[in-house]
Amino acid sequence: MYDWISDANLAALIGLVGGVMLGLAARLGRFCTLGAIEDTLYAGSSLRLRMWGIAIGVAMIGTHMLIGSGLLPADDALYLRLEWNPLASIIGGLLFGYGMALSGNCGFGALARLGGGDLRAFVIVMVMGLAAYVAISGPLAALRVALFPETPADPSALPSISAALENIVGLSSGAVGVIIGVILVTAMLLNQDLRKSPSTIVWGAVAGLAIVIGWGGTAWVLGNGFSAIPVESHTFSAPLGDTLIYLMTSSGTELNFGVGSVVGVLAGAFIGSLFKGHFRWEACEDPRELKRQMAGAAIMGFGAVIAFGCSIGQGLSAFAILYYGAPVTFLAIVAGAAIGLRQLISGFVVAE
Repeated sequence: MYDWISDANLAALIGLVGGVMLGLAARLGRFCTLGAIEDTLYAGSSLRLRMWGIAIGVAMIGTHMLIGSGLLPADDALYLRLEWNPLASIIGGLLFGYGMALSGNCGFGALARLGGGDLRAFVIVMVMGLAAYVAISGPLAALRVALFPETPADPSALPSISAALENIVGLSSGAVGVIIGVILVTAMLLNQDLRKSPSTIVWGAVAGLAIVIGWGGTAWVLGNGFSAIPVESHTFSAPLGDTLIYLMTSSGTELNFGVGSVVGVLAGAFIGSLFKGHFRWEACEDPRELKRQMAGAAIMGFGAVIAFGCSIGQGLSAFAILYYGAPVTFLAIVAGAAIGLRQLISGFVVAE
């Protein structure tokens, strides 16, 4: 595209910008999937879950504005290129949520913690990235494809809620998505506690805008460049493995959006932790805790690949384009996390 930068590196730069925004939201705004679920189930507070709703709504509005203006061809979007597999969404989401509870973080949360000096999160990132690649192209790839086959989507019937509603309501899919996003944001803002916490609203919106930048930026590079780069936004399963591979083989591989995103979250979290005075080196002193975190990270890696995305990939990026699987996968992740948290807290003890 430009003499000074390749299409792949430009996509990585776009990922870096959005990743920094997400890292700052995590450290300064406490934007966290597992934290939102824990607060709702055990602290009686829905504030961070509503923050997640703000992020989804903003991402949905911005992304569908891009679709409506023609800046983001929906059939180029990564999640809409394959038919939805409900079984993969449910099983993958349950596995991911359960693994997230065992680890104490999702992949995104682990990156945010690592940026603040938590070396326990480094183990989670390494194991999750390795497990994701074992399922993508390693020994378990053939089994995954056999159990959860991937079928190309029909461009005339995209697996998107807004596209499906287009003919029913007589509006363009872009307009439908914007309306749904506005309704969601409005519903979140009806909560008095959320209105009293403007920083929560702002950082939720920042996370949503990071997703919009990912979709819009990669679509622009594809439309104006010379390389067939994927049109995608942030997710943190396969990109963890991509980053490890790039670190080992950078002389023979190129950067991509996912690697830029991973580095961006680390940088944003590092900056945010310094700003808050929270940066400190931490390590795991309990072998049992380390074993649990490693097992959870491996389960997350497998689950994310099966579900075609993690808590950010499905919970924000896929939600932004109203992919069929996004709400199902997100609910499955919440259910899996609830099961894992109950196991950790009560050990499934049934009161007599």
